[in-house]
Amino acid sequence: MKEQKRKLLPTMVLAGVISLTAITSACGNNNNAPDNANASKEPSNTASAENTNAGSEAKDVKYDPPITVTYLRPWGPDVKFKSGEDQDNNVHTKWALDKFGIQLKNQWIAPSTNNAFETKLRLSLATNEKMPDIISYRGDFTLVRELIDSGRFVDAGELFDKYASQVWKDAMNEDPTVWYPYMEDGKRIGIPILDYAYNGDPVMWIREDWMQKLGLSAPKTLDDLEKVMDAFTNQDPDGNGKKDTYGLAIGFKNWINTWMSDAGWIFGAYGTMPNQWNKTADGKLEYGSVTEGSKKALATLQSWMSKGYLPTEAGLYDETKAAEDFTAGKAGIVVGPHWMPAWPLEDVKKNNKDAQYKAYPLPAGPDGKVGRHGTSNSNGVVLINAEMKHPEAFFAYQNYLFEQYANPQVGGEFENGLAEGYDWVTVDGQVKTDAASTGGYAPEKYTLTFDGARIPSLNMQVLSKLANGEEATTPFEKKLKMSTPQPMLEAAKIVQEQKDSVLPQMFTGAPTKTMQTSNDILGKMEKDTFSQIIYGKAPVDSFDKFVEKWKSSGGDKITQEVNEWYQSVSGGTK
Repeated sequence: MKEQKRKLLPTMVLAGVISLTAITSACGNNNNAPDNANASKEPSNTASAENTNAGSEAKDVKYDPPITVTYLRPWGPDVKFKSGEDQDNNVHTKWALDKFGIQLKNQWIAPSTNNAFETKLRLSLATNEKMPDIISYRGDFTLVRELIDSGRFVDAGELFDKYASQVWKDAMNEDPTVWYPYMEDGKRIGIPILDYAYNGDPVMWIREDWMQKLGLSAPKTLDDLEKVMDAFTNQDPDGNGKKDTYGLAIGFKNWINTWMSDAGWIFGAYGTMPNQWNKTADGKLEYGSVTEGSKKALATLQSWMSKGYLPTEAGLYDETKAAEDFTAGKAGIVVGPHWMPAWPLEDVKKNNKDAQYKAYPLPAGPDGKVGRHGTSNSNGVVLINAEMKHPEAFFAYQNYLFEQYANPQVGGEFENGLAEGYDWVTVDGQVKTDAASTGGYAPEKYTLTFDGARIPSLNMQVLSKLANGEEATTPFEKKLKMSTPQPMLEAAKIVQEQKDSVLPQMFTGAPTKTMQTSNDILGKMEKDTFSQIIYGKAPVDSFDKFVEKWKSSGGDKITQEVNEWYQSVSGGTK
């Protein structure tokens, strides 16, 4: 599946859009990794070296004399340094030098804002400038494909198999599909940067004070939900004597299936997910927007719009604007991630100090189906230069973070955080990790992979455990308990309980040949048809003509190409 200068189809970026320090700034991991390598030892400088002791060998490396590892990564405005420190000289670079004899050095520095990093990197590629040893990146997948297509980066999958520790491999194996976007002819060119699983998966948030006032029960099905929305629309739940409230806050300016205030779960109740490629029972991929389930979901949305349960401005609302109707007290329901109490739901109390909200499971459709979009286990990629002299150095560094930082043990180096005086301090004999005490420094943001190291399943599992009232025993659990409010814990538990309802985006490759020529036309056709049906300007049966035209205008060919891609990557991942 070779194509010149291919561009990767953007996937849903939910957790990349929102970063919640209170939830996701985890501490380290378990096993102590010795750093007593023989000073005279010269680690291999190629992927085919005779060193076969895999992760343990990379873990034990300490370079004497020290080596320099050059790298590039965008630096966001949220990265804060102490006076006298910067991207090349800080508490983390000093740690890497002391621990491994590795001097981390930015080849150049550019901010993540206004595409400054992307512009400079593309210029470096175009002028054939020397690439750094490592590129760590989250953002424009088109740029990732340009880097992969340049041929200047090694088969990182081979290096990973050789040098990654078992802790890191186990974390990666929680979802092997994270490799798919970075594969080329069966080779895994980029190493996915792991993130917390389910972090953007939605639950249903409902005004609990309205529920209690109107004597309503928890909605378990779409029919139940319709009764709740009807009451919120027609029974004056805010008690102001005006008909100025409605049921569900949604916005589809950016599309139906988005990271917050979306309607994808309505389609999920009919067994599909729009605007993405879903896996069928026979193991093939189909485009969710052209299925019979989408037609049924559109009929439901049309009915709800005609009854006043949805905002008339839904087509103009983006995700944030739609959620503002909930916080303003206009809407009684909004759907979004478990972390919404951190932002923006608490704003509802600015308008009404007595307002209450609560997380509920997503409702089932007529056939008992529940469906929601998923969150990828990865949020970025690491590319390793084919000319890097010591590629095992990156694995020595990252193995240690996975083993010691991702889920630290009591008494371990990172039990309280990454660096004392930065993300944790001792005040009157007590360890403090809150921003007011620490000054808001977050040294995990100085790391090559932006967050240190994350085990995808760990965060949500711990939140669910805490929601059940179980004792927090590990450093990771204790930190989450201190930083996570109860509504968030309860929502996380619901996310875990409904995890089997996830309909993940299955196509994460570069746009196929036909996509490159037809996607814009097909996308406009889809948006126009869906909007016309939802607003009642076209009958539901017009969906059938849309499907026919979609297929004949390139959709059938794209479906073939997508399935060819899927077979190539699903058969090639180890």
